[in-house]
This record gives sequence, C-alpha cells and structure tokens, in this order.
Amino acid sequence: MALAITLSSCNKNKNDVIPYTYVNFILDLNDPQFVNLNAMGGSDTIDARTNNWGTGAAGFAGNGIIIYRGPNEFYAYDRTCPHDYAVNGLSIKVNIDFTLAVCPKCGTSYALAAFGTPASGIGRYPLKNYRTSFDGRFVRVWNN
Repeated sequence: MALAITLSSCNKNKNDVIPYTYVNFILDLNDPQFVNLNAMGGSDTIDARTNNWGTGAAGFAGNGIIIYRGPNEFYAYDRTCPHDYAVNGLSIKVNIDFTLAVCPKCGTSYALAAFGTPASGIGRYPLKNYRTSFDGRFVRVWNN
C-alpha cells in the first residue's frame, strides 16, 4: 500500500514541473474587472498587481495566473510554460488566445478547457493547475 502511494505521488510530481509557489486569493464576479469570467469559455489573467493581492496571486516567478470558466467549474493555471521551464530552466509567460494558452517561445498551445494539457506543439507537460471553488459569486483560487 505504501509503495502504491509513493508511486502515485511520484507520477503527480513528474507532470507538475513548475515549482511550488504560494497561491491564495478570492475574486468577485461582480467586480467589473472580471466581466470576461461571467460567460462560459471566458478567461482572464491575474497577477500580484490585481486588486493589490500581492504574491498570493503572482504565480511562479510573478508570471501570474489564468482563470478560465468551463461549463461546470472554474480552472486556474500558472502562466509559466512548463516546457520551457523543464527543458531550458526558463520562466516564459504564456499568452491567452481564446480557449488556449500559447507560449511565445516554444509555440506550444495548452487547452484551457482540458486541464491545461498541450493541444499542439512540442510541449508534453500540462500547465500547473491550482485548486478552485465557486459559490455563485466568489471564485477562490489556492493551493496547499
């Protein structure tokens, strides 16, 4: 049993190449700044300057966090390209292109509706995911 737990935790870490960084903030969907998140398929980016949230919203290396509204829940991803970090040790910020996050350096596109998995390009790791909860008005984003 202990071996199974160890192996499953190793597999989880293998796919999460972006190092841990503290994330914890709550956004209000009634805030006009987040109007894009009121429709399914909408996305927005958050960083340390957003509402003066500071490092809890900065993501890895201050690159920020993507919030995406799926059909049944919100998804939150670090904006750091996992391919460029894993292969070259670079902290490259991905850009939003509708329902994709696209790395300007390696060209990998990540599907926001599919847990940030690579949709095209050379990348093989998904975007780092953060936990979310939604109560009808407030979206909480955090990690442990």
